[in-house]
Amino acid sequence: MTYVANLVLEDTVERIYHGNAFAESWHGLFLIRGENVVLLGEIDLDQEDEVPLRQVEYHQLQPYHKNDAETKKHRDDIKAQILHETKGFSKEGGEGDGY
Repeated sequence: MTYVANLVLEDTVERIYHGNAFAESWHGLFLIRGENVVLLGEIDLDQEDEVPLRQVEYHQLQPYHKNDAETKKHRDDIKAQILHETKGFSKEGGEGDGY
């Protein structure tokens, strides 16, 4: 039997990155169903201070971050299509992708 625990996170912050900059947006309280948790870790705040990133306003970085995400999705879609056509892999969410 497998047991799954839900997570309640308070004072949550979304952090996005682009180049040597990062931005944060406060989101507050989150309830995450345990079946959706793959990995959970703790940030070492001492080591985080040593990372040479500069903080900028969220609205300044968001368009760059969104563009990076769209570019990555496009590349991943192309890879999935090639794997489907040449190796017979199933596409994500398609027939044969269940577990």
